Amino acid sequence: MTDSTRNRIKKKVKAHIPKDWLKELRIVYRISIEAIYGIKRTGWINLAIVAIIFAILTIFGAFLRTSISIPSFIDALGNALEISVYIKSDANTNEVAKEIKKLEHVERVKIIPKEKSWADMKREFDVANMDNPLPDTLHVKVDKPENITVVFNKIKTEKGVEDLNYAQDIAKKMQTVNNVAHSTTLLTMVVVAVLTITIIYNTIQLVIQSRKEEIEIMRLMGVSNWYIKIPLILQGAIYGFLGAFLSLFPLNAWNNIILKAHEFATVPSPILANNIVTLVLFIVAVGFAAGGSLLSIKKHLQV
Repeated sequence: MTDSTRNRIKKKVKAHIPKDWLKELRIVYRISIEAIYGIKRTGWINLAIVAIIFAILTIFGAFLRTSISIPSFIDALGNALEISVYIKSDANTNEVAKEIKKLEHVERVKIIPKEKSWADMKREFDVANMDNPLPDTLHVKVDKPENITVVFNKIKTEKGVEDLNYAQDIAKKMQTVNNVAHSTTLLTMVVVAVLTITIIYNTIQLVIQSRKEEIEIMRLMGVSNWYIKIPLILQGAIYGFLGAFLSLFPLNAWNNIILKAHEFATVPSPILANNIVTLVLFIVAVGFAAGGSLLSIKKHLQV
């Protein structure tokens, strides 16, 4: 490095060191300027970095928004599930219904007399002229789908109950869909973390290499280590913020599609779902991007 270059950098560093009572504001200002300079030095690679972060955040946000709405559809479908309880011929149907109604998580019990069931069957099918073989039936409505198995097992122990059943396969499939949606969202978040941290890590490494001599002189001038570190961390956070901001546009379109699906199925949409997605998106993007910068600094910048 030539003497003229060294002197020029020294003057620049000295100019950045606050000397008056506004030093806190000047520090914030200079840190912001250094972060912007770092982005300028990166050049066209900035576009690739932001584009990649934008893409992976859009995928993550779409999975997150979908996983928030899936439980609403599952609850709506699960609420349509009922336990069919068949009463013994020698039991009092009304008394059995009262006992079942007392059980925890039971929302409603509807009595279907065997005469009605038999009349409905004869209307729908060509049955032989015979005595009614059907029992009285109770349709038991449970408050939440996840409680249906608990209520089912309790009803089995009730006196006067001959048999009972419910659409167990449907209930299990609904729970499976819910579990898969949440697992996929968590897996996507892990992928977002790995890719974001890796991209920012390598980018900040390039910035550090390009500023190696300048940083060395700043150390010799006694500049605080954090004054060197924070602009680099802020640069990574800016990448994350920009990626998250751009991903809001396709995610708003996806949110509108989901809202239309809720409206079509007459299922209420979760409150503040889109706001939750936006908040999580920015926290994840800025947090992971700043974390990638910090990891790169610790390895490649010994300050």
